[in-house]
Amino acid sequence: MKKIVDRFDYDLMTLSKSDLEYSPINQFKKWFNEAVDRVVEPNAMVLSTSDQNGNIESRVVLLKEFNSRGFIFYTNYNSLKAQNLFMNSNVSLCFFWADLQRQIRINGIAKKISQKKSLTYFNSRPRQSQISAWASQQSHLVFDRCELENRFKYFNQKFDGKKIKKPSFWGGFNVNPKSIEFWQGRSNRLHDRFKYTKKNSKWLIDRLAP
Repeated sequence: MKKIVDRFDYDLMTLSKSDLEYSPINQFKKWFNEAVDRVVEPNAMVLSTSDQNGNIESRVVLLKEFNSRGFIFYTNYNSLKAQNLFMNSNVSLCFFWADLQRQIRINGIAKKISQKKSLTYFNSRPRQSQISAWASQQSHLVFDRCELENRFKYFNQKFDGKKIKKPSFWGGFNVNPKSIEFWQGRSNRLHDRFKYTKKNSKWLIDRLAP
């Protein structure tokens, strides 16, 4: 097995407590805006969930919106990720932006958003993506690629010339954060880490060892 040699030094930027916004959402917005023009798919995040037995699953999903109430993504409610969330709403999100030598970790509680909000977003999606939401039985076994393509053709013909309705099994989750950590890579592996933790509706900020 080829040995992995770790020699890359992080020396692009620094992070101090005085740099941080009082609100972690505002701090996230600040970093996200800086990432938009410098990172490919800055809204790609690792979503980790667990089932009732503690088995953990991680996958990359796309952040579609964030505000003072949390971070929103969309999925098939019959998927493994959604079924895990219905059993255990505790969730972890992680963004890693290598070009900025930054990482953000979020721990929180995931809850379904309103059907109205899910519908508004569904109607804004490209038509082909709307058809895919109907065609893909996410996380379920398929015999081969042809099965997927045939299902796509079926729903494409079914909705030909018609407005595509949002499937009842498709919608969004909002992750309301309990803690958010901001990590800035530094030289000699002495990285800057600051963790916001919510206590009595207020955010406390602590520096952590790298």
